[in-house]
Amino acid sequence: MFYASPVSEPLTQRLVNQSIEGDHRAQRELYKRYSKSMFHVAFRICHDEMEAEDILQESFLKAFRKMESFKGESTFGAWLKRIVINTAINHCRKKRDLAVDMTEEIPELAEETPRDYTLPIDMADIHSAIHRLPEGYRRVFSLYLLEGYDHAEIGEILHISEATSKSQFCRARKKLVQMLQGAHAGLPMMAIAS
Repeated sequence: MFYASPVSEPLTQRLVNQSIEGDHRAQRELYKRYSKSMFHVAFRICHDEMEAEDILQESFLKAFRKMESFKGESTFGAWLKRIVINTAINHCRKKRDLAVDMTEEIPELAEETPRDYTLPIDMADIHSAIHRLPEGYRRVFSLYLLEGYDHAEIGEILHISEATSKSQFCRARKKLVQMLQGAHAGLPMMAIAS
């Protein structure tokens, strides 16, 4: 698979316009330019390469069918990312129940004061720990910390309240720290962004 660097918006808009007109070369070019980053978005939600590839393909098909609904109010990448995230979440919902009931209202937990601990942790340990989080925690954690959505947006995407998103993130962060501390018993632990 070839992955190009990010594109300028005028070129992207031209490719979008050509795609709306049915130009398959323009569609292939958009796919080449965005598939790598969108694959990573899907993978962070489902944590399975084959599923992420399926989600990627389904997302691009949806995007190409709905291309005329792209009005340029955001970047094409942001618009496409929203489609990928929604497709990935729907895929995961169909496949299995959430490990943590995402519809349950959970009282907001008190925020912790970030600590300035340092520990040389291998990125593989962090990725492994994130992968072992309960699915509901992992989704909120990934959407907030890795994808940059705020809790109100996560609430809309996952059909939960903003307070539930905040508490799920807080619990995910605590669980992640516990797992990483367990892997490095007796050593001080780094703070996970709040």
